[in-house]
Amino acid sequence: MPEIFVGNEPQESSRPGLLDALTIACRRWDMFPVAVCWPLSDVSFAGAVEATEAGIILPIFIGPEKELARIAGSLGVSVSGFEIINAHTEEEAAAKSVELCRMGRAAALMKGSLHTDLLMHAVLQKESGLRTSRRVSHVFVLEAPLYNRTLFITDAAINICPTLEDKVDIVQNAIDLAHVLNIKEPKVAILSAVETVCPKITSTLDAAALCKMADRGQITGAVLDGPLAFDTAVSAEAAQMKNLESPVAGKADIFVVPDVESGNMLAKQLEYLGGARLAGIVLGASVPIILTSRADVADARVASCAIASVLARNKQSYNRL
Repeated sequence: MPEIFVGNEPQESSRPGLLDALTIACRRWDMFPVAVCWPLSDVSFAGAVEATEAGIILPIFIGPEKELARIAGSLGVSVSGFEIINAHTEEEAAAKSVELCRMGRAAALMKGSLHTDLLMHAVLQKESGLRTSRRVSHVFVLEAPLYNRTLFITDAAINICPTLEDKVDIVQNAIDLAHVLNIKEPKVAILSAVETVCPKITSTLDAAALCKMADRGQITGAVLDGPLAFDTAVSAEAAQMKNLESPVAGKADIFVVPDVESGNMLAKQLEYLGGARLAGIVLGASVPIILTSRADVADARVASCAIASVLARNKQSYNRL
């Protein structure tokens, strides 16, 4: 895997951020096939087209042919150069998209305008899905104007109320993603409302257990600390004012949230009120799953495709060993 950027240390303003660096790097590589499931909105269809024009993906559109042609026409795009697999319902499109990935015809799966739970139902089928031994989890990759590191927020889309056992895989998935993106030893903040272990707050107990599991080698490849409140995770000054000594405080890369509600709100607040750019990816399946909100702009979908491209290339390199 070629070097695509320099870690996640503070970057000079003249140097492209991680998401831009990934997009630039992908243009040097072969485009890879992606099953685009039910892209029946202007934004979801345009996102796949823009990722194609950026030289990242070769889309296979799965959905009703006439409707896809109509949407393409409204965007001034011809469908003649794209492969289309006809599907009459969202359920049928999800099943066909997963099957393309199982057959190896697609190296990644991209969500269109259907609901996440419907797509993931097909992904998580025991016999016909894309399950592995690792629990599936989602990571938001964000670049916030006031934070000089790329943020990885997990899990904000898949696991509603994860158990401690679930969080082990959630953390390891995010660490593995950071490694693929050349962040050698990411700093992981296990978030809660306070920095001390409180028996009445389950997330603090989970944080303490996860950190001890990392000490014992059950979670590898990163520096963990928690529980940490969000302010101490992103601000060394806040940690100092609270007399908190931490190898993660003020320079966290990965933010592990207690549940899907807190994670989703955190990511959306950073995007809509903080001006953050974001991408979304699902890990733990046999292929990367490009999972963005139906309201996300095309730029977010292109950035997510770039992350999936790196993951797919890394998997191909690993399989050749």
